[in-house]
Amino acid sequence: MKIELRQIRQFLAVAETLNFRRAAEHLALAQPALSRGIQLLEHQLGVSLFRRNNRRVELTPAGAVFLKGCHALMEDLEETVRQARKAQRGELGTLAIGYTDFAISGVLPHLLDGFRRASPEVDVELTYGSTHQQLDELATRKIDIAFLTSPVAGTDLETLAVQRDRFVAVLPAAHPLAGEAVVDIRALAGEAFIVGVMARWRHFRRHLDALCLKAGFAPRIVQEVYNTEGMFGLISANIGVTIHLECAANYTRSGVAIRPLAGVDDVIVTEAAWRRADMSPALARFVDFLKARIAQAQAGQP
Repeated sequence: MKIELRQIRQFLAVAETLNFRRAAEHLALAQPALSRGIQLLEHQLGVSLFRRNNRRVELTPAGAVFLKGCHALMEDLEETVRQARKAQRGELGTLAIGYTDFAISGVLPHLLDGFRRASPEVDVELTYGSTHQQLDELATRKIDIAFLTSPVAGTDLETLAVQRDRFVAVLPAAHPLAGEAVVDIRALAGEAFIVGVMARWRHFRRHLDALCLKAGFAPRIVQEVYNTEGMFGLISANIGVTIHLECAANYTRSGVAIRPLAGVDDVIVTEAAWRRADMSPALARFVDFLKARIAQAQAGQP
């Protein structure tokens, strides 16, 4: 059985006015055509919807039940239209976001909080991953946007710098250098280094090696870990030191001292990256939000 939306509207017009003439005028339809439409609907349903005589029109019990269902149907349809329009504007949908240690310990939580407040009906799915892993997941469309460590190569990607961090020394609290206001990077030559495993920290390890070689030494690596939390745990156990980014100051870990590095002007940029050809409405809305927040930050606005 196939009932068309126009038939539902015809029925509702008659049911709400209980007058075929006024219902036909409301629908801009000839009264005989409306009567035939209602008769066809009753035939399709196999029930009488109205009792008619020369003086009045009234709903049958079946008609009253059908009216209640039609009201619910139209409300559902209107809500579906509203939801579809929200999806078109990017106010509704799902956004898969990848992030690194540096992003989640830096500006990303603030950005996510602001976006979720502005677009509460967009479901955000977060996935931790290294820069290389996120680039792979962008390529295979497992994530929509990645927060990763620059530089990022790929002609099919758009990028936006969202965070800039200077390098810092991370030391056990009892380390002699922890008493200094700043630490000369050359003072770390010969220290035992705790670094991220190459499989996950390859991008940052290149920066770290270049930084140390520029200072005249190669880091003496004694332990590799998977994330910043593990790194700081081992440092607090006095097993070694590391060079990290200043966003690490957002970690709270007793037994660890974070000091600026003297004579090091290099910075690491965290970028948001997304596929140029795959801009869903929700992603476009998120990118617009990021650009506005970055512009505000550059202008010194809160």
